[in-house]
Amino acid sequence: MSNTPIELGQVYYTAEWIIRLAMLAVVPFRRTPAATRSWLLLIFFLPVLGLLLFLAIGTPRFPSWRTERFARLQPFFLELSGRLQRAAPVEQHAACDVIGLAQRLGLFPAVGGNTVELLDDYDRVIDTLVADIDRACAHVRILVYIFADDDTGLRVISALERAVKRNVVCHVLLDPVGSGRWTKDVLARLGEAGVHARATLPFRLLRARTRRDMRNHRKLFSIDGKVAYAGSQNIVAKDFRPGVTNRELVARVTGPVVAAIDALFLADWYMETEELLDAAPLPSPISGTSQVQVLPSGADYRHEGFLTLLTWQVHQATGQVVIVTPYLIPDEGLLAAMATAVLRGVEVHIVVSRIADQKLVSLAQASYYEELLSQGVHIHRYPHYLLHAKSIRIDDRLGIIGSSNVDIRSFQLNEEISLLLLDGPTIASLKSVQDEYIGASGELRLEDWRQRHWLRKFAENGARLISPLL
Repeated sequence: MSNTPIELGQVYYTAEWIIRLAMLAVVPFRRTPAATRSWLLLIFFLPVLGLLLFLAIGTPRFPSWRTERFARLQPFFLELSGRLQRAAPVEQHAACDVIGLAQRLGLFPAVGGNTVELLDDYDRVIDTLVADIDRACAHVRILVYIFADDDTGLRVISALERAVKRNVVCHVLLDPVGSGRWTKDVLARLGEAGVHARATLPFRLLRARTRRDMRNHRKLFSIDGKVAYAGSQNIVAKDFRPGVTNRELVARVTGPVVAAIDALFLADWYMETEELLDAAPLPSPISGTSQVQVLPSGADYRHEGFLTLLTWQVHQATGQVVIVTPYLIPDEGLLAAMATAVLRGVEVHIVVSRIADQKLVSLAQASYYEELLSQGVHIHRYPHYLLHAKSIRIDDRLGIIGSSNVDIRSFQLNEEISLLLLDGPTIASLKSVQDEYIGASGELRLEDWRQRHWLRKFAENGARLISPLL
């Protein structure tokens, strides 16, 4: 009996080394070098915990039942694609190569004949959304990462309740991790109002829903198939975090592209319920001249669509790249693309928020600044709010706005929506918004950044080691 603790210790010690050696063969398979390095480092120092975490979240892939369910949606997407291409084909222009790749990545074609209004005032987005819901005649469909039962959320719920009383059919999808403590109350209030509401990707261990880290991060609203919204804004007060006020960017669109946004909601509803609410939507009439393409991305899709398109377009840039993102954890391919772009004479500007709401992510993000600055990338830090807006501009030929951050979570784990803006006037409108951000920001200087305290550098480097896992 006296030898039992020693024997158990030897067994545990042996098991740890078996785990370390075995995972050397398992972890590198189909992973980036950065992710491989982070996982192996964790497993080397904490073998048992590292193994358990790897088994739980090590593979950014949904279970097979969800993959099969998504495959059943392919005829739906093909039918919609044909309708959109017949209704409003885009003109041939410099972005035609982007259009083809984006359709292969995200299934939706580019369509012309739209009107795009960029909204960067938080309160105006809510006011306009409520007004559109109050004009709804047939249906309202909302998919959002955070839906709160604060004053902002209650305004939207009240508008939905009024719509239901007019016999408008209303559906809401919200993410239970993003909505957190509000989830139960919001779902109850929506149900009492007569709204059909569901949580996306709920955690249910006994039903093979075991991934709390893979979320539906999309923010989209569709009203009557005639007007739709997509962007960065949730349904929650702009200052819901104490001491932090969010600034957002949302596109309000009318025209044929609304059918693609509507279809994405229908697909997400089907993925959660196996209920297809409607056939492939009919494109609404031409309303303007804007050319837009919807690019969904996430683990349901075979390729990392947003990252693939962004990296390729940075390589293709000839004049200027502007990236606005609250969270910046690029992969090695995107880092190389930006460095190469600068060497080719392209101006690369990154606008981030000086105000942080996630400490560990903020430290990991800051660890990339010195490398980027030394390569000639311009980094601007927006001081006034948490700049939660997400937008990208490549020269004057492509604009992107949506829900995707430039980080590993949006690249690999989260379900996201991006709108590709393909016409000159709309891209010019986006440029005006981005120029305002840059004008209000302070540009970070390499010599100043190198003066930060060594403890800060140590914390940043530690966070960077696990950044592929954040």
